[in-house]
Amino acid sequence: MARKKQPVENGFVLFDVIYQDGTRSSNRKIASAELDVIDADVSARAIIEAQDRKIAEMSGRPRAPIKSVTRSAAR
Repeated sequence: MARKKQPVENGFVLFDVIYQDGTRSSNRKIASAELDVIDADVSARAIIEAQDRKIAEMSGRPRAPIKSVTRSAAR
C-alpha cells in the first residue's frame, strides 16, 4: 500500500496593517514559510517593517510607524 505524503504548506498569509497616522494597508502578503509557527503576528510585523524600510529607501518617502498587525479575513 502506498504511503501518503505529508502536505507541504506553501503559499502566503495575508495581513492588514494599521499605521499610527491612521492609514491602512490591506492584504500584505507574507510567505508562510517565513512566519514563526509559535507567534506568527510578531514575526509578520518584523517582516512588514523590513518591507516598509525597503520601500521607503526606494521611494524616498518613509512610512509611519506600525500601530497594529492583524490577519486578513479569510476569503
